[in-house]
Amino acid sequence: MTEKVWMGAIFLKDEGGYEILLKSLSHYRKRLRTIANSPELKDSAAMFASVLNQQAMKTVPKIDQVIEKIQNSINDIQAVKSLSDEIPFFEKALMCYESDINKAQDTGHEYFVKVVGDMAEAQKDLEIIKTAIKKIKEYSE
Repeated sequence: MTEKVWMGAIFLKDEGGYEILLKSLSHYRKRLRTIANSPELKDSAAMFASVLNQQAMKTVPKIDQVIEKIQNSINDIQAVKSLSDEIPFFEKALMCYESDINKAQDTGHEYFVKVVGDMAEAQKDLEIIKTAIKKIKEYSE
C-alpha cells in the first residue's frame, strides 16, 4: 500500500500558496493581539473576555513559530511536506482572515476595517483564501 502524499505541499511551494498563508498568519496574529478591542468581545461577559484574551496571548507565539517554519522550509519540498501537521492551524488562520474581511465589508465596523487593512487587497485575497483552504487539505489517493 502506498503512502498518501500531501498535495497541499505542492500548492504551498510551487503555486505560491505560502504567500496567502503567511498573510493569513500575520493577520491572525494581529487579530489575536487586538482581540480585547473586538466588538464581539466587548459584548461578552467580562470573565469570558479575560479567558479568551489569555488564550489569544498563548497562541501568538505558536503563530510566530509556524511563520518561521514556513519561511525556513519553502525552498525544500521535503521540509514543506513536514508542515502537514499544521493543517488545522493553517485553516484557523485562513478562516479568521476570511471572516474578518467579510465582517469589514458587511458591517464596516472600524475595528474590522482597521485589522484587515487594505480592503481592496483583502477583497482580492478572498478567492485565494477559498482555494488555499481547499488545497491545503488535499492528499493523493
